[in-house]
Amino acid sequence: MKPVLKGHLMVLFCVLVWGVTFVSTKILLDFRSPVEIALDRFVLAYALLFLMHPVLKKPQWREELYFCGLGLFGVTLYFLTENIALQYTQASSVGLLVSSAPLLTAFFAHFTTHDEKLSLRLIVGSLIALAGVALVMFNGSVILKLNPLGDILALSAGAAWAIYCLLLKRAGQRYGYLFLTRQVFFYGIVTLLPAAWIMGYRVDLALWLNPLQGGNMLFLGVIASALCFVAWNKALGIIGAVKASNYIYLIPMVTMLTAIVILGERITAVGAAGAAMILLGVYYAEHGFKWPAAKY
Repeated sequence: MKPVLKGHLMVLFCVLVWGVTFVSTKILLDFRSPVEIALDRFVLAYALLFLMHPVLKKPQWREELYFCGLGLFGVTLYFLTENIALQYTQASSVGLLVSSAPLLTAFFAHFTTHDEKLSLRLIVGSLIALAGVALVMFNGSVILKLNPLGDILALSAGAAWAIYCLLLKRAGQRYGYLFLTRQVFFYGIVTLLPAAWIMGYRVDLALWLNPLQGGNMLFLGVIASALCFVAWNKALGIIGAVKASNYIYLIPMVTMLTAIVILGERITAVGAAGAAMILLGVYYAEHGFKWPAAKY
């Protein structure tokens, strides 16, 4: 298999899995708190990666700072805000709002890099997507009588993931993808510990004996975290961050379909219109619209 094709397939696999994680987490929230779900899944993922790659290395202190930043934004801030958001709003809405990450990445890159500046197309696409975000939030907070705090937290999760992607571009890959991901998880666990202490983390070994709870935790820890993070980080090195980020737009559709089938969530016409505008906006921002030339 050609490396580029392999990279695209790895990214596609990741977004399909991550689209389901919103529903899986929503199910677990009936039994565990947001911080407990986040900490449990990444302790499991870190243990698995350490068994796969037990080699200890000594990165430079600047590299350790990047690893710490990646763990803070890509694990602690992203998953805490996402998991808490799922307590207040639908899984499908959270998936949609988190998909704003590519646009937020572009905005952040405009102010932090020299080679990725905002264009008129990006600005117009962002305004379309922003209107869609407003409709999704209206769908949740007015029609379904849900707290808009969940929508704000979901957008915050998208911002945290955007910063993670920017830091990942600068972190380098000289230690390999397994070690990089393992370090990200390590610092994610370290930065999660204060939140776990504040929010009253509790150990629940009985969780793993319950097929529903244990199965979802294994899915989140082994497949969605350990396997997908390694695949995502490796794919970014093959096809680049921009092309990989385009696949994030598929996550809302996967989440919405899964939430309708498994959770029985209701999508109103307003929510559907907002979803269409978000996808339209992010697609136009990245690709624009090319009309076929008329033939006479």
